[in-house]
Amino acid sequence: MFKIAFHPIYVHPVPKNHRFPMEKYELLPLQLVHEGIVEESNFFEPTMEHIYDYSIHNNNYLKKLFNGELTKTEERASGFKQDNRLVQREICITNGTIEAAMQALNDGISFNIAGGTHHAFSNKPEGFCLLNDQAIASMHLLNNSLVKKIIIIDLDVHQGNGTAEILSNEPRVYTFSKHGEKNYPLHKPASDLDISIPDSTNDLDYLTILEKNLKEIFNRFQPEFAFYQSGVDVLKSDKLGRLSLTLEGCKKRDEFVFNICKENSIPVTTTMGGGYSKDIKIILDAHCNTFKAGISKHLEA
Repeated sequence: MFKIAFHPIYVHPVPKNHRFPMEKYELLPLQLVHEGIVEESNFFEPTMEHIYDYSIHNNNYLKKLFNGELTKTEERASGFKQDNRLVQREICITNGTIEAAMQALNDGISFNIAGGTHHAFSNKPEGFCLLNDQAIASMHLLNNSLVKKIIIIDLDVHQGNGTAEILSNEPRVYTFSKHGEKNYPLHKPASDLDISIPDSTNDLDYLTILEKNLKEIFNRFQPEFAFYQSGVDVLKSDKLGRLSLTLEGCKKRDEFVFNICKENSIPVTTTMGGGYSKDIKIILDAHCNTFKAGISKHLEA
């Protein structure tokens, strides 16, 4: 049985009209069950304690984060007001990705309702990201000799700048980021492969570029495990995205990723990433499509 990491602490209180659509973390599990996509038994609550190795992050940064000592500049960059509950939330999300990845090794696929915190650098927070969950989980698998090579497939509309910085000298992890050329962040550290796409890119152009490059990466690098950052801020409706993908195009993107992992017998852990459409229903529909695509491919013989 595949597993989905979720804990109520994922739903963090933010001021009214905050740019981050925090309510999606409360609504998405309900929607998945309501539509019959998953069952309650698929969910698990991640460990709340800091029991894993987070040492890809600078020790001084971790100390400041855990003690509530971020500077005002760092707090503004994170997008959240620092408090103890926020720290607990970030630890829980990170542990959720680690523990989901462990499940995927057995089941072939797993999900985290949150995660994909790719803007967290080794020494600072940024863009609603304080701990880099996929980078931490990658090193957990590698350092425990569970796999030898990992690919991070980051298809959020914003480049995975923190992931690129943290893993720049780690040859066992291939970082692939496909993102908006003129979108945040302004400074984009080099991933192993960065593909910047222009504003208003449509379904066909997006999918053609993705399929060509991801096939080449898999053939060349031959990963044994995949983390998928499946942000839905690529949609035309997204307030921050600047691309022109439809819900169907976004779903086909997901289907291709899960298909190439299945074809290569590679376990995959998927995190939800960004999504800032004004209509929360569009965000939920797009995230639900990601689950549908992954689960249907997983259940194929």
